[in-house]
Amino acid sequence: MVKYIETFQEYISKESLSGIILFIATFLAVVVANSSLAEAYTALWHMPLGVTFGGSTISMDLTHWIDDGLMALFFLMVGLEIKRELICGELSSVQKASFPVVAALGGMIVPALIYVAFNRDAPLGFGIPMATDIAFALGILMLLGKKVNPAIKLFLVALAVVDDLGAVLVVATVYTSEIHTIYFIHAFVIYALIWLLNIKGVTKLWPYLILGLFLWIFIHKIGIHATVAGVLLAFAVPIKSKIDEKRFVLNAALALDTFKSHSTTDDILSHHQIDALENIAHGYDSVQNPLVKLEHNLHNISAFLIMPLFAFSNAGVAIEFSSFFEHITIVLGVVFGLIIGKPIGIFTFTFFATKFGIVKKPDDIAWSDVIAVGFLGGIGFTMSIFITHLAFLDQSLIDAVKLGVFMASFIAALIGVALIVMNNKRASV
Repeated sequence: MVKYIETFQEYISKESLSGIILFIATFLAVVVANSSLAEAYTALWHMPLGVTFGGSTISMDLTHWIDDGLMALFFLMVGLEIKRELICGELSSVQKASFPVVAALGGMIVPALIYVAFNRDAPLGFGIPMATDIAFALGILMLLGKKVNPAIKLFLVALAVVDDLGAVLVVATVYTSEIHTIYFIHAFVIYALIWLLNIKGVTKLWPYLILGLFLWIFIHKIGIHATVAGVLLAFAVPIKSKIDEKRFVLNAALALDTFKSHSTTDDILSHHQIDALENIAHGYDSVQNPLVKLEHNLHNISAFLIMPLFAFSNAGVAIEFSSFFEHITIVLGVVFGLIIGKPIGIFTFTFFATKFGIVKKPDDIAWSDVIAVGFLGGIGFTMSIFITHLAFLDQSLIDAVKLGVFMASFIAALIGVALIVMNNKRASV
């Protein structure tokens, strides 16, 4: 349990720092997009790049390589987080999972309904206000320091994991281009091979990653958004290590004894000591959980490279409100979905589910905390922008929605922070 708490605290710390870096990247993108460098900024991200595999060529501009390629790695990490939480985390039992699952459902359904209410004739953007940016939300909580109840952070993370799963399902089923069914067979064969590795007990990661690359290619060829390949791969990555902890400790102890017993006064290690170190290194590699190892490695890449790069390439929008008012119903659907739909959905779903005995609210979380988390869930930002690019093609519309997402996320963050501070003062009286 202590090990899990330490892992969770490390996760919180990295996500929080990532949120701050995301904010900096976003600020820089907006500044550049409204400066004399705006034209060069736009030209950079629309620069075409192509990659050829045998007789197959994939050609996209730089923005799409980030959105479809690098974001596939981000969704691979998201899928690994979801799988870990389902197996041994906050979603591993009905009792643990029920409250954040219900909260996440409310936080997705109500914002989507609000958006559709504003845009009955063009409901395609309903997925935009459904998203929650966990990095930004946790970054804000970190800035509040000890004023935040640790249980709130845990609830927000569990909610966001379910929210991410919902986003993946929406991306996979709604935001797809023309479907090319012939590539389904290719993707199915590759995915079957990946699962065969799992069934055969292969714990080395490189075979999964190589096959995952081909899975990404064929998913892209099908017309389904290629980031789905990351989630599919994540669920096939094994969670069991090659050897158990007791065996590792025993082997490591024997290797250390060998290392000590063959210690010499020479400046170089003896062959016996080198063999002992290699045994420890082999045991270190074998005892690591493949899923957690890959998630750990991807987390830094995602937090400090992929997401800031995504924010810098996608958040640059010229601040002018002509397109904003031209597409006002879509913008209002997004804004009200995030600011009003998220907190109302999260609170009402959990409140009534608790009243009817469907779920049980954690004792260390007050209803006022649930409302505060609801507003923090309204920080859509990067995930909302990601879905915006999938939902719309008109650049003026995309820019208008981005402004709406910025406004809504900022307002939701302010209200969420104010509520948390108020709740903390009330609890300390």
